[in-house]
Amino acid sequence: MSISKWSTMAAVSLLCMTSLAHADDEPKYGADIPVGTAKVIAAAAIKECAAHSWPMAVAVTDTHGALVYYEKMDDTELGSAQAAVEKAAAAALYKRPTRAFYDVTAKAGPFMLTMPGVLAAPGAWPVIKDGKIIGALAASGGSGDQDDVCAKAGLAAL
Repeated sequence: MSISKWSTMAAVSLLCMTSLAHADDEPKYGADIPVGTAKVIAAAAIKECAAHSWPMAVAVTDTHGALVYYEKMDDTELGSAQAAVEKAAAAALYKRPTRAFYDVTAKAGPFMLTMPGVLAAPGAWPVIKDGKIIGALAASGGSGDQDDVCAKAGLAAL
């Protein structure tokens, strides 16, 4: 298959995925996550990272993708420090885990396509309380699966 066909297929897949953002059963946005709550879930994520000796950065954003709380473990690579913030913002803005974008782009072959504000890498999840999205949490610094483990541990503390 040519690059053009792959690119078209991936772009259509991403557009279809974003159209799901208007589904009736999708969580709505609620009030933004309080700083205290952001610190609690970030601490749980960092604790999980430390338990596995995975140096990571953890970011929590509000519903608009603006940073609310951030922590970086020693020896975390600098690219991962920035990626955590970008992944959390994408999860908040698009109302889905960033693994969803990763999965779509992985199926498109070796051509990595993305949309504005999306880092198509696992490790970020919307934070949902009382059925509403109040922000997002991301971990970055390990493999995608390791990032997800740490982020999910943070969410479990909510």
